[in-house]
Parts: sequence; C-alpha cells; structure tokens
Amino acid sequence: MPDTLRELFVDELKDIYDAEHRITKALPKMAKAADSEELVSAFEEHLTETEEQIRRLEEVFESFDESPVKKTCKAMVGLLEEGQEIINEEGESPAVNDASLIAAAQKVEHYEMATYGCLRTWAEMLGEDEAVRLLQMTLDEEGATDKNLSEIAQSLNVEAAEQGGEEEPAIVTPGRRGGNGGRSSQKRSR
Repeated sequence: MPDTLRELFVDELKDIYDAEHRITKALPKMAKAADSEELVSAFEEHLTETEEQIRRLEEVFESFDESPVKKTCKAMVGLLEEGQEIINEEGESPAVNDASLIAAAQKVEHYEMATYGCLRTWAEMLGEDEAVRLLQMTLDEEGATDKNLSEIAQSLNVEAAEQGGEEEPAIVTPGRRGGNGGRSSQKRSR
C-alpha cells in the first residue's frame, strides 16, 4: 500500500495506464459487434481518443520522473469481461444488443471518469500543474464520450423496447413512490 500521496498517484496512474491499453483492444471488438452506424462510429472515434489518452498518460509519467508501467487494472478486466459476454451472447434484436453494448461502455467510462477525477485532484494537491492540465483534458473527453453514448442510447433504447414487443415505456416520475416502482400510469407519447 502506498505511503504517500505521490506514491498513491503513481500507483493509480499505472492502473489507468493498463486500463487504457485494455480498452484499445476492446473497442474494435465492440465496434464490430455494434449494429448502429452511429454507435460503430462512436466506438471508432473513442479508440482514436484513447490512443491519444495513452500518450498523455506517458507525459504524466514523465512529469513525475517515472517510466510508464502498467499495473493490472482488475476493475477494467472485470468490466471488459462483461462487455465480451455481451458480444459472445448476441441476441436476435440488434437494438437490444446495441443497448447492452452502450451500457457496458458507459460502465467503463464511469470508471475512467472516477479515476481521472481522483488523479487530477491529487496532481493539484501535489502542485503538478502540467499533469493537472493533461488529466483534465482526458477527463473532459471521457465525459463527452459518456454524454455521446447517452444520446445514442436515447433512440436505441426506444427501438430496443419496440423490437422486444414491449409496450411503450412508462414515464418515470422522480420522487414518486407507489406499487409500480415509482412509475406513472401514463404512457409516453411518440
């Protein structure tokens, strides 16, 4: 276990460095498995971004006088295994498969955002301004990717519900409790 904030920073940097390398191997598989052209494009664009993020991480290592080294990111291994299961167990509905791929990808994005947020904050505390700048750039990209995936999911989730023969989704009313899990009895109009 690291004894100083600097040691903790470097340890987590090694972890996310490994995670990003793993993601570069997973994204082409996810793009190949996706049906929606918009989703395929999003995965391909994020692959290019991820390669740049790896280069930035190498700059951060350098700013800390450390060699870029990977430490197995067990969390990413698990998240990517879930994604691979989705690819392996492809169902008959392309929209449902794409919705599953988006969910898996967003789990990855949220892990990355949490890690980059911590690293950026620690770099600030350590007075490492260049590392802060580089990590913030990546954090912003991860947030934009997550937002883009949410936007793609908006239409795919409706299509997935329709392909599955489900009725139109009920409107969820925040804060309302009841026997229907907080769902309004009204149906969303098209």
